[in-house]
Amino acid sequence: MIYQPSLVAIIIFIIFVAFVLVLSFYFARKTKSASGFFAAGGTINWGVNGIAFAGDYLSAASFLGICGMIAFSGYDGFLYSIGYLAGWIVALFLVAEPLKRLGKYTFTDALDARFNSKAIQLTAAISTLIVSMFYLIPQMVGAGALVTPLLGLEHHWGVILVGTIVIFIVATAGMTSTTYVQFIKGALLIIFSIVLSVYIFNNGLNLMPDNELQKYHRFIAITPTLEDGKVVKAGDYQIANQLDIKGHHLVKLEKDGIYRWFNLVNENNTHRMLEMLSITNLAKGGKLYNGEPKENAKFFQVGHLSKIIINGKEVDKTGPLGPFKFLEAIEKSEIVRFTQLKFKEHENKVTVWYQNKTAGSDIMKPGLKFKIGKDATPMSKLNFISLMVALFLGTSALPHILIRYYTVPSQRDARKSTIVAIGAIGMFYMLTMFMGLGASINGVLDMESSNMSAPLLAKAFGIGLFSIISAIAFATILGTVSGLIIASTGAIAHDFIDIYLGKNLSEVNKVLSGKIAAFVVGIIAIILGISFKGMNVSFLVGWAFAVAASANLPAILMLLFWKKTTAKGIASSIVVGIVAALGLILTSPTMWGRYGLDPETAFHKLDNPAIISFPLALLTLIVVSLATQKENHSKKEDVV
Repeated sequence: MIYQPSLVAIIIFIIFVAFVLVLSFYFARKTKSASGFFAAGGTINWGVNGIAFAGDYLSAASFLGICGMIAFSGYDGFLYSIGYLAGWIVALFLVAEPLKRLGKYTFTDALDARFNSKAIQLTAAISTLIVSMFYLIPQMVGAGALVTPLLGLEHHWGVILVGTIVIFIVATAGMTSTTYVQFIKGALLIIFSIVLSVYIFNNGLNLMPDNELQKYHRFIAITPTLEDGKVVKAGDYQIANQLDIKGHHLVKLEKDGIYRWFNLVNENNTHRMLEMLSITNLAKGGKLYNGEPKENAKFFQVGHLSKIIINGKEVDKTGPLGPFKFLEAIEKSEIVRFTQLKFKEHENKVTVWYQNKTAGSDIMKPGLKFKIGKDATPMSKLNFISLMVALFLGTSALPHILIRYYTVPSQRDARKSTIVAIGAIGMFYMLTMFMGLGASINGVLDMESSNMSAPLLAKAFGIGLFSIISAIAFATILGTVSGLIIASTGAIAHDFIDIYLGKNLSEVNKVLSGKIAAFVVGIIAIILGISFKGMNVSFLVGWAFAVAASANLPAILMLLFWKKTTAKGIASSIVVGIVAALGLILTSPTMWGRYGLDPETAFHKLDNPAIISFPLALLTLIVVSLATQKENHSKKEDVV
């Protein structure tokens, strides 16, 4: 993708970052105690905490990842929004108030409230670190993707930039500054998502979107001459190569020294060749975009409508539409989606995107990404169910979400802040459907990065809106990463060093240990963010939810609601949940592809592990607890 940075965008971005840093300096002077560093001293107002919850939760996965999935896969992407929101019901009714009563700084405090168990202290600290790391990866990937169009920097510089700023935020002021960063960016994200949605409704549907960003890439269509299914003549182009790839007949044509790939299609019994977007990674290094060097800027944003039906009539554009009319018009129209194919031509790796006309009715129902209806297999259905299990159960087990309950004064405040969070988050997730669909029809899709759909849509409506939306999205990543690193530093400094190792650190030394841990975790997060470049951030967050649901939630629920739970049961459950979830993820088809291997040869076909790892962890806790009842030396009979 070709991006040109804007001076306006850079200035607004710098203002946002400067504001965040000033906020950190201000609160740094007030943060002296461990309670202040790890939990803001329990003094945060429930309303502020509720919006901060939203700011923490509405991460890169929500704004960048979900909007991108909807833009590329329609309603299937919106299922992530449903899953993420549904998880808060578990948090509200089962976890919020009891957890506030049990804990002090960290998730481990709550699990170890009835016991003084070294096993719980160690395994819970390790679980916090692993889940936080898995959640950090998509945030850093999103940061790298966002900085490229905003500042014109390469992906790895964006990752390094966000890592450096967040390390500074956490190492200076801890949870207090993190909370207010999350509060401000959560409120702004919701407000400007509403503004962006209003632009979408006002623009309506248009066959030929006219915006400064896109300059509309008019695809070349050729009527060829065929013999025995092969192209023998294609206008004034020279035929360079022909390949059959996964049911598609691809033809490489040359004209004026430029090579382009075409897809042979049969439309109404007439064969046509449609130009494809392509990237060729040359064997000796470098890239060609659509047959030309990248600097020639011949690779454009795409995604548009091929047919618009409004009130039963086919039209070129609709004019402004209300939210319900917008969805109705999409459902009755036809959208040109772009589907990826990868193959090797001689020694060169080639990636092409072909035009895939899709009925709006198919866009508005499940099936384009998750095969759960037509063409579904038992494994595809199991993968989908497993993902929904992870999203529904994972929210209440994310360490950086759980520690936010310790920032408010009382259990009642914990419940009220959860209700505020559900309202704010629900509002935003409703808007993801409009933002994703708006990106898919307005010619703004970056085929190399689905994560850029929402920011590029904003850019289509004006550089000012793009600058603000991108700066807010970057602040979103800053806030979420800050919360994750706070959770990680608490696990290292408080849970592991102070409690597990029994160092009994002073307040000053505990804060110092937390700041050192922030540097270490931040550096690791930067390395992982660079390594996972290009993956959709919502997909990656699905893994984090699966690990959290498997490793943490069985322990939380059984501790709160089953009196026979023992320390060894909790510790064993955490270990089994981590090992099972990580084992299934690391041997999944998706990771097999990351290793450079054929995904078809992976050990199993399950990309989402929760359907196996969560029940396994829960069963382990029950069995081990029943077998160790004699060792169940509780400090308290009841915790609920």
